[in-house]
Amino acid sequence: MLDVKRLRLLRELKIRGTLAGVAEALSYSPSAVSQQLALLEKEAGVELLQRVGRRVRLTPQAEILVEHTTHLLERLEVAEADMTASLTTVSGTVRVAVFQSAAHAVIPQALTLLAEEFPDLRVEITEREPEAGLFEVSARDFDLVIAEQYPGHTRAHRPDLDRVNLASDALRLAVPHARDGRHAAAALEDAATLPWVMEPEGTASRQWATQLCRSAGFEPDVRFETADLIAHIRLIESGNAVGILPDLVWAGSATTLRLVDLPGLPQRTVFTAARRSRASRPGVLAVREALGRAVALVAVPTPGG
Repeated sequence: MLDVKRLRLLRELKIRGTLAGVAEALSYSPSAVSQQLALLEKEAGVELLQRVGRRVRLTPQAEILVEHTTHLLERLEVAEADMTASLTTVSGTVRVAVFQSAAHAVIPQALTLLAEEFPDLRVEITEREPEAGLFEVSARDFDLVIAEQYPGHTRAHRPDLDRVNLASDALRLAVPHARDGRHAAAALEDAATLPWVMEPEGTASRQWATQLCRSAGFEPDVRFETADLIAHIRLIESGNAVGILPDLVWAGSATTLRLVDLPGLPQRTVFTAARRSRASRPGVLAVREALGRAVALVAVPTPGG
């Protein structure tokens, strides 16, 4: 009989690519992972791993086992969801990955609702960039992710994950209330010669914002690069930059910048994703419902305010 825990290690190796990656994800030592996979090879009676330089590659037989392991883990999660659904209380732990602006906007209110209505439910929140969060939900590091989709931006399709839209979030040019007119801009084109703050290269928000500026006929002068949107606000408030901010960043607080509508009134979509095999778990359903209610309480900023 093949050991399920060792089969999961094989699947983790398929997902993460290296023994070190598996060890880090599961809090093992690389040598312990290697030993367990060696034992799995003995149980299977066939070669599962081949050395390629310093890396290992799965054999065709290992790929077959990984596919079956994926189905097995999904069935076990469905069984767990069915079992917990039969209980009269919502309990257990739900691990949620969330990006920064969504964390500020909706998580506190959602947690308050959950604490009042489901005191036996433990919710753990970890900040993750959307792409990383989606990968880690698929890899079973988290149960739920709050992610974002920018207009015209595509991302890798993950058939094991579902998607439930949470909010449409307007994107606007943010400029300081400059008393001396410094960095004043009434439209995107007016920001062509101004210094910008943007999120790091490679992020969906950066790619989208850069393309938007190019479509307006200029290359943005990005002098400040940070994933921290609070830092974006401070740099713009101080008159040192302009940038594009989502409305959710102002949730629960007054706007401190002048917000200018962008061409086409673009919006990003904020959504949640869970593994389909775990989506019916009562805890996941409760968290999603609370997030939806929290979003409904968020005030929308007034452009130009």
